[in-house]
Amino acid sequence: MRQPATSQTETDMTADTINRRTALAMTALAAGIPILGAHPASAEAPNSKSTGKPAKAKKLAIILFDRFETLDVFGPVEMWGRLKDYEVVTVCQHGGLVASSQGIETRCRYSFADSPQFEIIMIPGGGGTRTEVDNPAMLDFLRNQDRATEWTTSVCTGSAVLARAGILDGRKATTNKKAYAWATGQSQAVQWQGRARWVVDGKYITSSGVSAGTDMALGLVEKIYGRAEAVRIAEGAEYIWNSDPDNDPFAVKNAR
Repeated sequence: MRQPATSQTETDMTADTINRRTALAMTALAAGIPILGAHPASAEAPNSKSTGKPAKAKKLAIILFDRFETLDVFGPVEMWGRLKDYEVVTVCQHGGLVASSQGIETRCRYSFADSPQFEIIMIPGGGGTRTEVDNPAMLDFLRNQDRATEWTTSVCTGSAVLARAGILDGRKATTNKKAYAWATGQSQAVQWQGRARWVVDGKYITSSGVSAGTDMALGLVEKIYGRAEAVRIAEGAEYIWNSDPDNDPFAVKNAR
């Protein structure tokens, strides 16, 4: 049986309907709204096949706060960012942006509330440590993370915050020599070392002021992967590594 002929008016109406539906679908896709019957694109996490990089099994977290010292963070990050097994991430109390003492803003991936357990943590120094030693949220976060870390580390006056949290009780540690009196005054239970570029005591590694953090970061690489890997990373960054933790040109007077 012959189908009735379609009029030009009906053809125009059908085309108009298709065009309008297509436009609506494109608008929905642009807005990220799922369309019934459509197959959503698979979302792949960073460091997955979508980036061509293998996912890293462990996380190394830099704990940030307002007025952190810029080089305390980005010196070690330059070295640790080359590690094959550890993804370097940032965390701060509320997430979002925090600014260094030099005004450099950094966006934190995690807040204290949504952080996973990290294998390595590092807290830097900076003017903001004067506030963080009295911040219960920071001290609790450090204590909770430290219970299951592989390594707990600090740069500069970051060790003062670890000390205030009680994490370094009975341990050898060092800190920024220019702020030595203030930092060591945060706890009498720590065996403070006045002559040390960095100090290793068990899983705890603390370093002296600012630039010493980069030397400490390579010292940790040596602990995990061996000296050859630490040297390779230093050379890749054209960095002259002070690889002797006892070579401290800024030691406090009369320190042994």
